[in-house]
Amino acid sequence: MEATDARVAQLKAPAGFAVTKFADKLEKPRMLAVAPNGDVYVSNRDKGTITLLRDTNKDGKADLTKQVAQRDNLHGLALKDGKLYLAAVREVYSADVKADGTLTELKTLYKDLPDAGQHPNRTLNFGPDGKLYLSVGSTCNACDEPNKENATLLEIKPDGSGRRVVAKGLRNTIGFGWHPTTKVLYGFDHGIDWLGDEDQREELNELKEGADYGWPYVFADGKANPADEPPGGMTHEQYAAKTEKPKLLYTAHAAPLGMVFNTGGQFPKEYHHDAFVTMHGSWNRAEPSGYKIVRVHFNDQGQPEKFEDFVTGWLVNNNKEQFGRVCGIAQHADGSLLVSDDANGVIYRVAYAAAAPGGKSVKKTRSR
Repeated sequence: MEATDARVAQLKAPAGFAVTKFADKLEKPRMLAVAPNGDVYVSNRDKGTITLLRDTNKDGKADLTKQVAQRDNLHGLALKDGKLYLAAVREVYSADVKADGTLTELKTLYKDLPDAGQHPNRTLNFGPDGKLYLSVGSTCNACDEPNKENATLLEIKPDGSGRRVVAKGLRNTIGFGWHPTTKVLYGFDHGIDWLGDEDQREELNELKEGADYGWPYVFADGKANPADEPPGGMTHEQYAAKTEKPKLLYTAHAAPLGMVFNTGGQFPKEYHHDAFVTMHGSWNRAEPSGYKIVRVHFNDQGQPEKFEDFVTGWLVNNNKEQFGRVCGIAQHADGSLLVSDDANGVIYRVAYAAAAPGGKSVKKTRSR
């Protein structure tokens, strides 16, 4: 079902927010990276392309589109210090960003990441420590991985050296990021399939150095996955005792993909330092879950407290059809959110409609 202007106009967001098309006709846009000048880079995994989008007249819609790179299976993107970092299935590349937004020849940092299997979508993000973090999903729904770098979060230095596992037992943590004030790392992990409509729920985890998050043996608050026995003769209860438990749990099979913390001045104060997550949508649940953008409320101490729908309406006709599957998410230089839709080739812009030119909010709002 096409994401027509009329359907986009029916999307529901909190009062004061507007959802519009930033770009369309992009086939299957996935991950997004935004440069300080507002240039947007978007990956297309199927074609292996990176496309530059630019809003030259600042009207909230891209009017320049240019392909700037192509390699097989390009997906994850991260920008730092004038370089764009790109992840494919087994490779990580870097390239300098030129003055016109195009890229120099890609430099290969790695070409020996683990095989992909079921979860080939590597994602990248820079931490407050200046290091590059890379999510590597599992090769399967639930199994013993022969490669210890599968189902992990890896850390590498920007020059490609020093690769190591930071956390394990993560089935497929595509979206992750650091709270702007506490600098604590959070990630949203995809739950195991075929455990029923209500399990496994999606996990919002605080990702800690050296921690094990349980996959494939245990999940949620220590529930056992009966199909996989823990190593070393441990019981599921014993294994659960040595794993990190989620901070929050979300509806099963919603498929969290992108995650970004709000740090800009455009949104009202009550939204500052909250996280926004794209729920790509279920494919094996009787009542569909996901197909929306969700807000994660963080309290003044920087702890996640609850979920709240932020943008909904992609499910239509009594939830029997959908006209979009939200995927990547990034904060634009003007403070708005950009959200890709890999089902309809659209990038949406979620902006606070009461913002003054330049992106600053002009409404006074109650802080939380």
